[in-house]
Amino acid sequence: MDLIFTILIVVAVLILFFVLRSVQKQKHVTTLTEEQFKENYRKAQLIDVREPNEYERGHILGARNIPLSQLKQRIGEVRKDQPIYLYCQRGSRSTRAANILRKKGYSSLHQLKGGFSKWTGKIKQKKKGY
Repeated sequence: MDLIFTILIVVAVLILFFVLRSVQKQKHVTTLTEEQFKENYRKAQLIDVREPNEYERGHILGARNIPLSQLKQRIGEVRKDQPIYLYCQRGSRSTRAANILRKKGYSSLHQLKGGFSKWTGKIKQKKKGY
């Protein structure tokens, strides 16, 4: 009986740990609807964290491409004194990018809910050379 009780306590502690960790991660990045994102992204650093081939197929007008895979090496390109608006295709990479930035001392981190796949605003595409 003591063994079962101990196992239940350990499981409960682990669940609590992961729930609190998830909530804590979400506090560091604000997820914005498209309307909220559009209100201020022009006054911020707009960063597309998708890979270059995704970016070239279409990106939000004014966005800089710093892929998540290169963010740690290129972090010096991101200013700490301005808000940062992040997006990827659906939202998971921008969350990871925000966590990397937060750990390096960045604040005012925002991401687009649903990512680029939900964006209906202006976009820019690389012209294909024919």
